[in-house]
Amino acid sequence: MGYLEGKVIAVTGAGRGIGRAVALDAAREGARLVVNDYGVEINGRTPSRDVAKAVVSEIEAIGAEAVANASNVAEMAGGASIVQSAIETFGRIDGVVCAAGILREKMLFNMSEEEWDPVIATHLKGTFSVFRAASVSMRQQKSGTLIGITSGAAIASVSQANYSAAKGAILSLTRSAAAGLYKYGVTANCIAPVAKSRMSGQVPFGFEMGEPEDVAPMITFLLGENARHITGQTYTVNGGRIAVWKQPTEVREMIKDGRWTVNEIIGRLDDTVGQERMPILDRLEAMEKAASEGKRPNS
Repeated sequence: MGYLEGKVIAVTGAGRGIGRAVALDAAREGARLVVNDYGVEINGRTPSRDVAKAVVSEIEAIGAEAVANASNVAEMAGGASIVQSAIETFGRIDGVVCAAGILREKMLFNMSEEEWDPVIATHLKGTFSVFRAASVSMRQQKSGTLIGITSGAAIASVSQANYSAAKGAILSLTRSAAAGLYKYGVTANCIAPVAKSRMSGQVPFGFEMGEPEDVAPMITFLLGENARHITGQTYTVNGGRIAVWKQPTEVREMIKDGRWTVNEIIGRLDDTVGQERMPILDRLEAMEKAASEGKRPNS
């Protein structure tokens, strides 16, 4: 028996890249799949059902079961239809992986509403629409796994304010789901993949990146029974490297009786609470220095 034998898993954005790799890996481990992909180009346009159907054919070729779903996760009805496809076809839903995404890169001061809204809708609302629909069934059956896909860009990104905001919000959504569904036996975790894909191919990283197939086993693990005790976590996966993120927390404080005045804050803040410098600023300064010296930036 495979590790996911008997499980029914829905994967969004499963027509290409990480989503496809996850769907195939889960199928090899015995899961039955709902392969969701709206089939759009990287800019979110020209949808096609053929993208999802092609992966279903790949899954069937290895002897596993799958059904195609071409709904748009950015619509609540789309998220609901993915879960409904699982229940109608296979009788249940045990896990969802929300890998659907698009990019529209611009610097913040050049970004339009038309470049902001679709990215937020696809990544953030697309995760919510599926989590929301799946959580209803999972709460009733007192088991299930929700997996969101975040990114290092959630911490900061130079030219992807829309994508960065969505990925940061997915972290918070997932932690909220983990807390709210804990007593029902439902887990929720995030993966921050570092892997070559249509989207990552547009961004200069300056370091080695793994393949989508490197990410899939960690997600498969989280979908299975051996990970039932893991919830509210974020894991980076890059090639052969897996790392866990620290939970957000306060690190320093300053306290007085009553309200602080501006002058008191001026006199005390730097020496007590201070700030936590963004690591990306050090990288940007190093890159700028290298460029000024005619060297190749090593970010």
